[in-house]
Amino acid sequence: MSDTYDFIVTGAGSAGCVLAARLTESGRYRVLLLEAGGKDTNPWIHVPMGYAKTFVDPKVNWKFESEPEQELNGRTMYQPRGKVLGGTSSINGMIYMRGNSADYDQWRQLGNEGWDYDSVLPYFRKAEDNERGADDFHGSGGPLRVSNQPYEWEIAKVLLEACMQAGIPFNPDFNGAKQEGCGYYQTTTKDKRRWSTAAAYLKIAKTRPNLTIKTKAHATRVVFEGNKATGVEFRTPRGLEIAHASREVIVSGGAYGSPQLLQLSGIGPGQHLADKGIEVVRDIPGVGSNLQDHFNTYCTYRISKNLSLNALQYSLAHRLMAGAQYVFLRSGPMSGNGMYVGALVRSDKRLERPDLQFNISAWSTIDRTADGIISHPFPGISISPVHLAPEGRGTVRLRSADPFAPPEIKFNFLRSESDMRVMIAGVRIARSIARQHALQKLMVGETAPGVATRTDEQIAEDVRKRGVSNLHPVGTCGMGHGTMAVVDPRLRVHGIAGLRVVDASVMPVIVAGNTNAPTIMIAEKASDMIQEDARAAA
Repeated sequence: MSDTYDFIVTGAGSAGCVLAARLTESGRYRVLLLEAGGKDTNPWIHVPMGYAKTFVDPKVNWKFESEPEQELNGRTMYQPRGKVLGGTSSINGMIYMRGNSADYDQWRQLGNEGWDYDSVLPYFRKAEDNERGADDFHGSGGPLRVSNQPYEWEIAKVLLEACMQAGIPFNPDFNGAKQEGCGYYQTTTKDKRRWSTAAAYLKIAKTRPNLTIKTKAHATRVVFEGNKATGVEFRTPRGLEIAHASREVIVSGGAYGSPQLLQLSGIGPGQHLADKGIEVVRDIPGVGSNLQDHFNTYCTYRISKNLSLNALQYSLAHRLMAGAQYVFLRSGPMSGNGMYVGALVRSDKRLERPDLQFNISAWSTIDRTADGIISHPFPGISISPVHLAPEGRGTVRLRSADPFAPPEIKFNFLRSESDMRVMIAGVRIARSIARQHALQKLMVGETAPGVATRTDEQIAEDVRKRGVSNLHPVGTCGMGHGTMAVVDPRLRVHGIAGLRVVDASVMPVIVAGNTNAPTIMIAEKASDMIQEDARAAA
């Protein structure tokens, strides 16, 4: 039957593209991949610096907004999420960071068998085609190209030197033997173009006759027969359709989309679903709970030499020159992501591993909202402290039973004293980096928070005024065995047959780093588990 498949995957994002490719490799299974957005034909997707455009483009971006945050003066947090093949891997900052090895050992200690670092490392390596070649930590020949910075930018060398002068040791590989230190970021780019999961995994897979990809197909609910998932209802421009799955439905909508679809389908906190007029299929209170995200703020500085990327916004001549360099030579500032240097440090030397990540960027901004990114009208840089181990936990809930209504997102940032203490330490470390000799040769002054912000209380006030989500949401369908767990360690939804969740939402605890690479790893491992279970059931 044309509308029956072995597996249906809802969401063609960082995880969904991986699943579609891996599940169709053998030719044994028919797979339907549903994506609410369109094809990844927007040219800005593929230009590394183009994410400044896609950051606010509703054609490829859900442009979610959180609920007002109590500890952030009632401000909402803008949440760009990919609405296109490749999902957020098509619009993100492209930094390749796995987190700390201890993160995965912690997952195992929480009862998630098979998710310790030694067990997940082979899947990181399997996915990877690292420009530096294969070694004990990295792979070569995988679908996901991981590249060095395209050039030795002058400002990047200055920023790295300042970090080392501040006492942060050089680290040649954040994803290698150790995480702590400062160094150059690697990115998910290939030949100076973005290498999303759509480019990495679907480019070949979409030619297979056993894979069907439907774009502009918005999943509205999972279909059940008793306690077994048997299909997916979805809306297309042609109307409402239903496809059937003989083996499994795999939900891969991300930390916001996956709990929303489960709740719309009757799986979630029972009282909440009843209040929204949704029939409860299974009362699982953890669906949409345990939302975690990194939190960050920005220390920005004006510099005297025109080495930053701010001119791309305030100077037409610079834009034209950068565009010509990229189009004709595949070089210049458009060929990189602007975040060349990073640092992983401990806010307290008594900690066992880093709890702060510094994204050190060749630009400075006045604001970043759903309306756009506004740069300073002069050369500038940013040193952004990111808290990697926040205590705050939030929720994703339904606004209504309308599947097209955006979800209700609450983070509960900075509810604990320790979360604020780490942010204050982060600002002070950022200022220490800025004071070093390497940067003082260029430094004009601090534009934010500003020299008048000195005491802990003043820094805390500024963090509440300007701090933002770091756009790494995870955990809303967390794996585990307790009453709040949504999926088991094989990512099967508790109490429901034929239904899994595979994406960043299954992380029980957020990793200490960017979340795209770990999400790809999760999907690589999940595809093996799914096929193992399918063979066992045959």
